[in-house]
Amino acid sequence: MPLTHVPTIDLIPFRSGPAEAQARVAADVAEACEAIGFLTIVGHGVPPAVLARASDAARAFFDQPAAEKRALGLTPTGIGYSPLHGERLAATLGQVTPPDLKESLNLSADFAANLWPREPAVLRPALEEYFRAMSALAAELLQVFATALTLPRDYFADKINRAASFLRVINYPAPAAPPEPGQLRAGAHTDYGTLTILRAENVAGGLQVQTRAGEWVDVAVPPEAFVVNLGDMLMRWTNDRWRSTLHRVVNPPLSAGAVSRRQSLAFFHNPNPEALIECLPNCCDAAHPARYAPITAGAFIAEKAARAYGTKP
Repeated sequence: MPLTHVPTIDLIPFRSGPAEAQARVAADVAEACEAIGFLTIVGHGVPPAVLARASDAARAFFDQPAAEKRALGLTPTGIGYSPLHGERLAATLGQVTPPDLKESLNLSADFAANLWPREPAVLRPALEEYFRAMSALAAELLQVFATALTLPRDYFADKINRAASFLRVINYPAPAAPPEPGQLRAGAHTDYGTLTILRAENVAGGLQVQTRAGEWVDVAVPPEAFVVNLGDMLMRWTNDRWRSTLHRVVNPPLSAGAVSRRQSLAFFHNPNPEALIECLPNCCDAAHPARYAPITAGAFIAEKAARAYGTKP
């Protein structure tokens, strides 16, 4: 049955509880994935100090003058600094909108290939530590997902052992002027990969999720929790049994002022680039044939990213 809210699920019973408790967690996750495609998780095991170091270092980076940030540049693969108005997420779904009201620092799983600013010096170690923590958490979540799909717990292990994941540290400045018609902090979109792990702040102008009934609902994040949502590739793997969900970041009222500044750490987990994304064996049959042609994860991500940055029609 469709949900009208994003449920919160504790991972501790799956990690250390008896078989019955693990099964309950998997069943709750399956319900959330089928009914809304989003959940918030607690009991994730990521130390608060890791979150604080990454958040503080990211804020210090965004507080620098625009010229300092722009000097970092942006590679054709999206690594580096994307300035305010540099992206249109709604374009990934073929929609024409004004550019998004955000800026971001984008990092790949290949730490040696990333672009780093001179300051703050603590940024690189803090974000690399955070990236490693999110990679481990994503691998554990995929064990939960596999269990929820009645697959072997380690089903996805050999498809993500060279995961081409991406970390985006995003700053949504407090608005200085009214937005253009149709302009949002982040336009309505779905994510590309297997799953996304989001660390966000509860401020005006936050995340909204579209329910299966087509209504937009706010997502409030419990303290120390993460938001997790399904990506397009997991939807293709499950033959739409689990669907990626439209979401957006809306604008705060101008009257909110400086307190409406928002920062997010969004970890986009992607499979190995050569992993073939095709219907799982238990998600299709003669009455429910595969809906999507097989495609490698790398090719799928490249196509979506090119649309977001306006390099492909």
